Order: sequence, then C-alpha cells, then structure tokens
Amino acid sequence: MEYARQDINYMKRALKHATRGIGYVEPNPAVGCVIVKGNQIIGQGWHKKFGDAHAEVNAIEDCKEIGANPKDSTMFVTLEPCCHHGKTPPCTKAIIDAKVKKVFIAIADPSEHVGGKGIEQLKEAGLEVDIGLCQHEAKLLNPWFIKYAQTKRPWTILKWAQSIDGKLAYANIDDEHRWISNATSRKDVHALRRQCQGILVGINTILADDPQLTPRPPRGKKPARIVLDSNLRIPLTCTVMRTTKSFPTIVITTHQAVSENPKKADRIFEKGAEVIVVPSLDGKCDLTVALDGLGDRGIAQLLVEGGREVIASFIRSHLADEARIYIAPKFLGPDGDADITETLIDITADLKHTSVTNLDGDTCIRGLFKDI
Repeated sequence: MEYARQDINYMKRALKHATRGIGYVEPNPAVGCVIVKGNQIIGQGWHKKFGDAHAEVNAIEDCKEIGANPKDSTMFVTLEPCCHHGKTPPCTKAIIDAKVKKVFIAIADPSEHVGGKGIEQLKEAGLEVDIGLCQHEAKLLNPWFIKYAQTKRPWTILKWAQSIDGKLAYANIDDEHRWISNATSRKDVHALRRQCQGILVGINTILADDPQLTPRPPRGKKPARIVLDSNLRIPLTCTVMRTTKSFPTIVITTHQAVSENPKKADRIFEKGAEVIVVPSLDGKCDLTVALDGLGDRGIAQLLVEGGREVIASFIRSHLADEARIYIAPKFLGPDGDADITETLIDITADLKHTSVTNLDGDTCIRGLFKDI
C-alpha cells in the first residue's frame, strides 16, 4: 500500500519521539505518538519511563495542555495500543474516550496480552484503523521486543572493544593502559547496559578482570550479572559474588559440574546468586538451553560482553542477534593481548542494517546478524 508523503512524515516523527525512551522504558518497548488535526500537529508524546504513562496517553495530554481538542483527529503510533490493565490503564480506552477518528499503527503488538486485541477494540468502537505505515522502521526500533514476544528467548547483543589490529586488551594493564576504548565509548556502553535486563560474560573474564558488570550510573536499572561457568570455577570472593544484594547474579553451569562439586553450587546459592544448570555441549554450557532459561526469567535483552571465546560461541551457534563493535584508532601490536581476529578466523557473517558512529575518535559499528 502506498501512503501519502505527509502521513509517512508524521509516523517518522512518532518514531523519532519513540527513541527518546530508549534506556528508560525497558523491558517495555519504545513507543512514540503524534496526533494530527487539520494538517496540524496538535499533540506529541512518547513512553518516557517504565511504569509511567504510555505514548498515546502522553500525546492526548499534550493536546489538552495547548488547548487542542483531539476529537476527530488522526493518531500516528509506532506500536499497537495496549488494551489491558497493567501498570497503567489501557491506551485503547484513552484513545476512544478522546474521540480520535483514525489511527495509523506501524506494527501490531505480538505479545500475548495484546496480540491484535487493541486493534479490534478500536475498530469495534468505530475508529478507522490502518496498520503497516513505516512498519520496517518500527520493527528495527524494537527488534528485541518482537523476538522475545514470539520466542520468549532474549535478543542477544555481542559487544566488544578492540584496537584496529583486533586486540581486546593491553598485555600489561596499568592506570594508563586500562581500556582500549575512550570515555565516550564507555559511556555509550553503560547506556546500552541500562537497556538490557542481563549482562553476560564467561568465567575467564571474571578470573582475569573481576568486573562489576553494572551500568554506571544505574539510574534505577539493575540488570542481572550472568556468568557462564561450565566447571564452577567462580571465586566466591569475586565482585559479582560479593554484591549479590545490590544486583541480581546468575551463574550458569553444567549438570556435570554440579554433580562433581555440589557444595560449591550450594555456596554460590547461599551467597545470594541463582544457579541455572544446563546440559554440557562439547564440554561447555549449552547456550540454547541457557538462553531459554534466561528468557524464562524475564530477560528480553542480553548483552554479551565477552570474552572472545564466548563471543565466538554465540556466533557459531547462530544465537547472536546484534553486534556492537567499538574500534579504537590504535595499533597495539606486541603491546596488545587477546586477538579476536584469531578467534573468529573460521567465522563468516554479513551484518545487516549496519550503522557507523564516531564517538570522539572511536568508531562504533552496529549491525544485525539476521534481516528484519
């Protein structure tokens, strides 16, 4: 179906508004809304914070604030309006009560508690409803939400920082040589952490770096710290184990490791961490079963931060959805360590929907492993 250029522009404006909620609304999707009457925008809104009003309600309230009446108006919204009582009342009721005449919806909500019922309610109330305007852009806005709603498995983002010659770390770490990437890149990573419900690393990263695996500042977000540890080597004194009361912590291990060391598994549990036990696959944790377990625990976006063997395992298993690669303008040569190009030498993959961003000299490449 062909749409009028003006209608496309209105929906693109709604999509732009939606992006303003990224990092604040998760695990809800980012949603934007524009209300038009007489070829004039009379209301705009977006979902600003998890638990707060949705985009449609904010746009209707925006109309009231400027003294505009949304009766007989046209609404452009990036996702099907909700029709159930959750943390907020249903948006469909607000739209119907406002006497909006027509609603353009970019994509239907695939989640089980909406799943087309919002569209049905609007139609039953006599509103004209159109679905599909800018649908591709809307899917790219919230691909994780669509995947999780359809599969209950998390959208998996692989993130790493490297030098131009593929080194992930300095061979000798000190105060001047602690990070490959710059401060702007690291700030971007912390924003990405706030979007996700889980941050995963392998046990070698814990043993080598003893990371916190937290977003800083957290801004109210507490993603689970997740450690892949097929042999239960995690030290009970490491940072993630010492801070289980502040941030949820999950250790994923194998049936064999638990049977060989049941006391260690009990101690991990006693320290406040959850233990997920999965089958062993080639001596390592079965990633497919692990992802299913994380999905069951409400983790819709999973950020995989390493190390390089873990990153490679997700790619080889075809379980990665997205890559975020931060490249610093440095050749480390013999001063560098952990060459990811050696680890990925047998892997071929073409990223889709790529974008390249300059972060004060660093380069961030973002792309999807599968088309949308």
